[in-house]
Amino acid sequence: MLPLLLIVDDEKSTRDALRLALEDDYEVYAVADGKAARALMDSEPVDILLTDLRLGGESGMALIDYAQGLPQPPTCIMMTAYGSADTAAEARRHGAYYFLTKPLNLDEVELLLRRAAHTRSLEASNRELTTRLQPTGGLDRMLGDSPQMQPIFNRIRQVAPTTATVLIEGETGTGKELVARAIHSLSARSKGRFVAVNCAALSPQLMESELFGHEKGSFTGAVQRRIGRFEEADGGTIFLDEIGEIDIPTQVKLLRVLAERSIERVGSNSPIAVNVRVVAATNRNLAEMVKQGTFRLDLYQRLNVISLHLPPLRERAGDVVLMANAFVQELCRENNKSPKSLTRPALDLLRHFDWPGNVRQLRTAIEHGVVMSSSSEITPADLPEYLLGGGGSAPLHPHTVAQSHTRTDFGLDSTPCFNLQYIEQRTILRALEHTRGNKSAAAGLLGINRRTLQRKLAEAREVFSRYL
Repeated sequence: MLPLLLIVDDEKSTRDALRLALEDDYEVYAVADGKAARALMDSEPVDILLTDLRLGGESGMALIDYAQGLPQPPTCIMMTAYGSADTAAEARRHGAYYFLTKPLNLDEVELLLRRAAHTRSLEASNRELTTRLQPTGGLDRMLGDSPQMQPIFNRIRQVAPTTATVLIEGETGTGKELVARAIHSLSARSKGRFVAVNCAALSPQLMESELFGHEKGSFTGAVQRRIGRFEEADGGTIFLDEIGEIDIPTQVKLLRVLAERSIERVGSNSPIAVNVRVVAATNRNLAEMVKQGTFRLDLYQRLNVISLHLPPLRERAGDVVLMANAFVQELCRENNKSPKSLTRPALDLLRHFDWPGNVRQLRTAIEHGVVMSSSSEITPADLPEYLLGGGGSAPLHPHTVAQSHTRTDFGLDSTPCFNLQYIEQRTILRALEHTRGNKSAAAGLLGINRRTLQRKLAEAREVFSRYL
């Protein structure tokens, strides 16, 4: 994936010259003022910021200060026609990586940018390695640096060392079991067993036996004694997933277990003490179920000692890219694939999807991309088709683009044309329209490299004249 370079200069000739010289090696954005630059940095993880010192009524120093305060600050390079040793020293104090004096030497600019990109890549690799080597305290599988997740991580660390019962609420696929495992791993019970029970998968007839066990002959088919999940978890943690699915009779028995810390196997009257921490989870609104009479208030109060609410992925879109990149590495290993990376258009597609299935759905989509990609990059065409669909102005999908059979959309003529060259040209045009003329993004969307796209544009100059 190409580094994203943001050029900020109020002289159009300078912006255009730099874009033309650098767009083969960088994803280039060029803007005229600090306001546009800040808006772009707020929405895109910029790798390198190349800014002029004087931006109309604003100083480039202020823009560098703003960039340094971002969660992922770019490498900043200052350029000016009014250079001096004092100005260069001030730029470095503000966090500039280097100071360039105009008129620019393009060879010097290209060399400097390569060094900056290489240094940035090494720093990212070192951070990743350091993160992997550091103990993560049971949170190693939970990804997220969004503002919505940090309080949850802190609450997990605070709650885990205690013996308090925890209720985790959140939509399906938000990672409730990962939270439960993190609580267990950070607790004094970490050497004990973590026993997970999916309550939604058990019928009312089997629920009691599954949770508490049964004695031989206690019912038809009970040919031997069976230890229940609470006994299995003795000394550890039991995770009751989808707790809202259990019926009222089982709720009564579970309430007694929580109150007395003992269970009775089906077919026995002898209590068995169990030392178990209970962590429950639900995708339903238990408080509303209490009002409707389908969930016992006393059990709800017992379970809801400490509550954790996991936000859906659509409310923390900033974590999508972080998770997607981590899933790519993990799933390449699992599927015996060589290392791959997501193109920027693919990341944009992932970032703007609503993810009704949350983290679980994102991981499945990434696995689809890992398996279907035949190169070292995962493009939008490798991802599930539902990501590319939708009504109205749907994202581009080359296969659907090729279904149109007239040239009227090109503004050329209305003569029907079904040859391969026409289909290819129309697909490229749609890609350029979708990316607003960004050639690097269009090339990624089409699954080709940028030089191939440039060649095809030159070959069909009449069709693509407004993009040349």
